[in-house]
Amino acid sequence: MSVASLERDDLRAPRRRFRLIKAVMARPSGLFGFTVVALITLAAVLAPWLAPCDPATQFAGLRLAAAGTAGHPLGTDELSRDLLSRVLFGARISLLVGFVSVAAGAGLGIIVGLISGMGGRFVDTLLMRACDILLAYPGILLGVIAVAILGPGLIQICIAVAFVNLPLFARLMRASVLRERELDYVKAAVAQGTGLWRIMLRHVMPNGIGVVISQLASAAGHGVLLEASLSFIGLGIRPPSASWGTMLSGSRDYLTVAPLYAVVPGLLLMLLVLGLNLLGDAMQKSLDSAGDE
Repeated sequence: MSVASLERDDLRAPRRRFRLIKAVMARPSGLFGFTVVALITLAAVLAPWLAPCDPATQFAGLRLAAAGTAGHPLGTDELSRDLLSRVLFGARISLLVGFVSVAAGAGLGIIVGLISGMGGRFVDTLLMRACDILLAYPGILLGVIAVAILGPGLIQICIAVAFVNLPLFARLMRASVLRERELDYVKAAVAQGTGLWRIMLRHVMPNGIGVVISQLASAAGHGVLLEASLSFIGLGIRPPSASWGTMLSGSRDYLTVAPLYAVVPGLLLMLLVLGLNLLGDAMQKSLDSAGDE
């Protein structure tokens, strides 16, 4: 196999990605998951225009107002803040943490996996044992430790979720690298004197990244749940910022008085995580089908 043929394979990558998208959308679970995530994302993007008011604004005399109160379709919370506004802006927090932190964790994990898979036995053993140690602990515990060190806040939560996801993506990428480096196209590139980093970044990573991509959506769902869990126990987003986790925490004492206070953010959280998991499952099945052909 020549380097020229490798270049032609690289040019076919966009077409392979387009076929993957079509395959995912052809599956009912993938289409449903994409639709749910897209609708929630659209609502989050348009939150400044859809929200009746600022999510931190307090309205005197409207504590725990019922749904349908003038100007407050879902009512208000215990601090007289509009629930619909807080739900819409809370979606922004969940999506930001879910997407940005998982993308960061995946990016770092890919780098670690590439170095581990191509760096020799000592480097591989060192990096993978570190990943094994991190994977031995529950994600929520690692998140609590990270937030305890970094402190609460949006940036700190993103770093914590990225840190939790890093070892998963590192192991996935390493497994792909170990498989790809034994194939003929890599051996041909090595025989022609191509540098190690060029082989890793130009050939091994694009061909081995599929399994990592298939896990992005599911990992984003886990990241959304982790942020909500940390916010629920008071280690996440700090008031008065809106977060579905903080809303669920604040609604515990008012379940009978203001049920929508808990039901709406809880239902949306469930739908978002379900949509992301269905989308990730459809991506995995589509990649498996493409690999069998």
